Amino acid sequence: MNIKQSSLPQNLLCFSHLRWDFVFQRPQHLMSRFAKETNVYVMEEPIFDATESAYMAYDHREPMLTILIPHLVSGHDPQQVKEEMRLLLNEFLGRVNLAEWTFWYYTPMALQFSDHFKASLTVFDCMDELSAFDFAPKELLELEKSLLKVADIVFTGGYSLHEAKKDQHENIHVFPSSIDKVHFHLARAVQKEPEDQAAINGVKLGFIGVIDERFDATLIHEVAVKRPDWQIVLLGPVVKVSMDNLPKGPNVHYLGQKAYGDLPAYLSGWDIALIPFAINNSTRFISPTKTPEYLAAGLRVVSTPIRDVVRPYGVEGLVSIASDADEFIAAVEYCLDDRTNGKWLKKADKFLEDKSWGDTFEQMKEKMILARFEADKLLAS
Repeated sequence: MNIKQSSLPQNLLCFSHLRWDFVFQRPQHLMSRFAKETNVYVMEEPIFDATESAYMAYDHREPMLTILIPHLVSGHDPQQVKEEMRLLLNEFLGRVNLAEWTFWYYTPMALQFSDHFKASLTVFDCMDELSAFDFAPKELLELEKSLLKVADIVFTGGYSLHEAKKDQHENIHVFPSSIDKVHFHLARAVQKEPEDQAAINGVKLGFIGVIDERFDATLIHEVAVKRPDWQIVLLGPVVKVSMDNLPKGPNVHYLGQKAYGDLPAYLSGWDIALIPFAINNSTRFISPTKTPEYLAAGLRVVSTPIRDVVRPYGVEGLVSIASDADEFIAAVEYCLDDRTNGKWLKKADKFLEDKSWGDTFEQMKEKMILARFEADKLLAS
């Protein structure tokens, strides 16, 4: 067989630490595209609500896309949880021919119950440095080392993360956050805002994303207090942090998580988009998906100095970078005055021209086919 005759396995099992119906991001974009060509099964982390014994629920979303939800009995210790997950995975895979399967890992924790299987192709899509997040399991780093040993190919979700991991695997490639341009371009034309946002009057500064330990609550509080005439609109779930510790005020609006399809309508009513992340361990390697999404919506963006936002977006003059509240306010004022700058929008569109989830998917697929070909060649030798 030569490389031109090679292809990917007919089935893909994705181990995800994120719920499919959580924020629509990298896993959903990629798995949805794989499901047009391959049978895709996304296995979520367990829900502890089974009354008698563990079972696997099957949620068929599309003809070739199924979400697997393990339901376990609560109260079991970690070892029992691993054993139950292993049994459920054994039942799911049964006597399948693993030569026709790809294992795709978003979480190294899944290796605890899947390491006895050897798929034809093993992919580690390292989208975040999970060990830096609050409440990360202590075993995560050791399991990641094990996953890096068995993976045939590794992808990273940003340049900073790639820089940190590049010497840990011989076949590692960087694929930063990409974009569904057609979807977010709709924000440039949508005129009617959703009711909950339409009721907010004034200059609107908006953020879309999970509000957790990465969110700079102090920064947003100071901006809100110093500029009470600006309305700060926050879209997304609050996770791992208490609402008591988040900024409050008449000009701070928590509208909750929104459906992916509704986002352009919300963005169409904003004046400026924000990336207000704190500079800490949990944000050291992130590459925010929202950066190119905001730009595709035609919005000016102000961000804290997240490394993968500074380079390339800040360096290219596409995003304004600010380190504290006063700088943030000054940057917003500048962007408000410069919103009608057609040269900036043309430059942003030019930058995004060759960036899409479709392009990322095709490039990943090419590298996966090559990795499988090399692995098969090694086995045959």
